[in-house]
Amino acid sequence: MRFETPLVPGRLIRRYKRFLADCRLEDGREITAHCANPGSMMGLADPGMKVWLEPNDDPKKKLKFGLRLIDHENGHFTGVDTSVPNRALRAALAEGRVPGLEGYATLRAEVPYGANSRVDFLLGGPGRADAYVEVKSVTLSRQAGLAEFPDSVTARGTKHLAELAEVARAGQRAVMLYLIQRTDCDRFALAGDIDPGYARAFAAAQAAGVEAIALTTAITPEGIALAAPVPVLADRAA
Repeated sequence: MRFETPLVPGRLIRRYKRFLADCRLEDGREITAHCANPGSMMGLADPGMKVWLEPNDDPKKKLKFGLRLIDHENGHFTGVDTSVPNRALRAALAEGRVPGLEGYATLRAEVPYGANSRVDFLLGGPGRADAYVEVKSVTLSRQAGLAEFPDSVTARGTKHLAELAEVARAGQRAVMLYLIQRTDCDRFALAGDIDPGYARAFAAAQAAGVEAIALTTAITPEGIALAAPVPVLADRAA
């Protein structure tokens, strides 16, 4: 997935109210950018961090920049826009390029299921069970090479796991797909110390037959692409 508009670099001044980030552009201008990330962004919101912003000239948008990437200035990037995973995955799923989810004939997005929820993707085809796929963006890393989810307590994420478990019990395929929006990680684990309830729900979902897939990404200021699957570990200490 390529960014629609060339990104411009800047420095983070502060991130606040979850969805706002004040940044300083290279020409000295200070702007407020939309930050499409409801999580804590632990380790990714320190003042002075290098960021990449996507400008827009949409008259319907109050904010003229969107925060897209954190540049760790060591050759690695983290994507902080949580809308990116679904955008990047949709085409890959349709083309059968997601390991473990190949060969489905149909793809639908945002299909109602569970208790007033919408599954991110529903894959179908003759002669096989439908696959309900929930997607989560992973940006946290507290240990070199290890990506973790979640970065804050997520009641919504816990609810999704319970709903996937019900799908699996009903005989359909249920998949929890974690897309790691970091280029410096090659493993994935749950951050059970941050949200023990989510970790318990994950264990219960797996016992019910829910599958877990973690995929890395290749990220540059030009775009984000799917990379390789990585191991899903039981917890951070694993």
